[in-house]
Amino acid sequence: MKTHRIPTRTIAMTGMLSAVSTVLMFFSFSVPLMPSFIKLDFSELPALIAAFSMGPISGAVVCLVKNLINMLFSTTGCVGEFANFLLGIFFVIPAGVIYHYKKSRGGALIGAIVGALAMAVASVPVNYYITYPVYSLFMPMDVILDMYRAINPQVETLWDALVWFNMPFTFIKALCSVVITFVIYKPLSPLIKGKR
Repeated sequence: MKTHRIPTRTIAMTGMLSAVSTVLMFFSFSVPLMPSFIKLDFSELPALIAAFSMGPISGAVVCLVKNLINMLFSTTGCVGEFANFLLGIFFVIPAGVIYHYKKSRGGALIGAIVGALAMAVASVPVNYYITYPVYSLFMPMDVILDMYRAINPQVETLWDALVWFNMPFTFIKALCSVVITFVIYKPLSPLIKGKR
């Protein structure tokens, strides 16, 4: 039976990018036009770089490791980290798979956009069925919705809030990682792959 051995460099680089991703997740910040409990961070950036340079599994491992470590310091009962992991998978797996079959700048762009869209769309059911039911145990749903209504009074239901606010926010968040990746990937890629 033939076994597939993972190169030591791939393991080391995946670990290094996981560490960077973990640190970036700590540096989250609030953004205008969103409720204060929704934070922006760039922790998917190293996962996307890993998915492009070493494959989608490497990107998924970065998402997993950063969230497992951040669970140790969780203020959301670990549900925020679990949701973050799921959304990260929706982002980096399509991006990595598409780039694997079309290794060009265009392939990377298509993969990243598809991943960003998948992450944005997935944010609605993930938040509706996983994140917010747990959040509502600590903060009444009416209070949560009032934070959205303070920005847009037309919000009536949680679905409204997630579709009008969270989905576009998640897409823009992913696009930020895409833009930065396209700027830094070319000089970083030889370093990650050990070709320099």
